[in-house]
Amino acid sequence: MSTGSVGYAAARGRHEAWSPARGSEIIAEHIALEGATMPILHAFQEAFGYVPQDAVPMVADALNLSRAEVHGTLTFYHDFRHEPAGKHIVKVCVAEACQAAGGHVTSAAVAQALDCGFGETRPDGQVTLEPIYCLGLCSCAPAAMVNGQLVGRLDDEAIAEIAAECRS
Repeated sequence: MSTGSVGYAAARGRHEAWSPARGSEIIAEHIALEGATMPILHAFQEAFGYVPQDAVPMVADALNLSRAEVHGTLTFYHDFRHEPAGKHIVKVCVAEACQAAGGHVTSAAVAQALDCGFGETRPDGQVTLEPIYCLGLCSCAPAAMVNGQLVGRLDDEAIAEIAAECRS
């Protein structure tokens, strides 16, 4: 995943910059929960847009777990990010129903319109493009999710709108 460095922090926009002090606050806010590992990791991702590698030993120490256990949880769930995502996150469904409705062509068109490969973040930090396996919009295939909003029946017009949104 390429993230680039010039202007990237500004492009991230909606997330805080990582700091160990803020990480400690997040841990303290969630440590009393039963099974606190997942809520803490989700809170890190919500705050920073990803789970920083430096957070792993902090979580392990706070929860009396090994670093391997925390790392295992972090890497098992594919929605946890290990690097900052772009300002705009576009997920295109690549499951069977969307593929049957022309999703393979649509996926390629989205990647071209965004000038971004799947599993990558553009060097300017503006867009992260990800494959996703089913959004539950099978009857509206092909489908995508743009910044958390579902988009069904992707066609050329919808792809152009997604690209325009990601330029803002």
